[in-house]
Amino acid sequence: MSILYPVATPIGNLGDISRRAIETLKSVDFIAAEDTRVTRKLTTHFGIKTPIISCHDHTSDAKRREIVERLTAGENGALVTDAGMPCVSDPGYELIRDAAAAGVEIIPVPGASAVITAIAASGLPSDTFAFDGFLPRKSGELRAYLTSLKTERRTVCVYEAPNRLIKTLKAVEEVLPNRRIAVCRELTKLHEETIRGTAAECAAAFDGREIKGEIAIVIAPGKEETPEPADPTELLKDLIRNGMCEKEAVKTAAKELGLPKREVYSAALKLKQTKGEK
Repeated sequence: MSILYPVATPIGNLGDISRRAIETLKSVDFIAAEDTRVTRKLTTHFGIKTPIISCHDHTSDAKRREIVERLTAGENGALVTDAGMPCVSDPGYELIRDAAAAGVEIIPVPGASAVITAIAASGLPSDTFAFDGFLPRKSGELRAYLTSLKTERRTVCVYEAPNRLIKTLKAVEEVLPNRRIAVCRELTKLHEETIRGTAAECAAAFDGREIKGEIAIVIAPGKEETPEPADPTELLKDLIRNGMCEKEAVKTAAKELGLPKREVYSAALKLKQTKGEK
């Protein structure tokens, strides 16, 4: 049976590639790469002479079928992205999906991942977390996304472009004030750094600097908001105004609002007292 290997490649430091990854890339018949130029630099460095073909987000269905046909005809292949694990914020899953459907065995070769590396460096809770890819570019969509994190109970990792980082940090501070975050830049590379604190504190750390490189932002979990208890007063007023007696109004309001009858009855007594005072 033919095999397709999703192979993790370094996210920066070439020393992070595994011996197994190198051996796999040398042994397969071809390497399907997101960007052949980037992958060729990697293969040249490690003396890997396996032919490289392109497989990226603009790859046509026909081109994917050609790759799958090579696999079903008996060849073994590897799938790599520019950096990290294939299929994570990467369209490679389509090739995996099609190859698996055709009966090709899928054997991943794990390794470096910017998501996992950022989570580990963040110092934020990691027992459960989510990855949401790149942040929305439009301001309205970004604020809507950040608003959705107000009650998110998991740590969240996202990617952001360096030229949008300060604008994004300001939006985070406005929507999620005082929320702890970590900005991880150039992970595993020469100028690697992780800034931890509130969004305002992280923005201040980048003030006046030219921001370059790959960036991951890790956002701490939010707190579950307790909804305000329902106030039956207005409903009681409406029911009584429409001719319902107090007893039935209390019963109806308690059922509609999911409140204990004694609580609604207490509100009815206060309402009666207010009317009497007038």
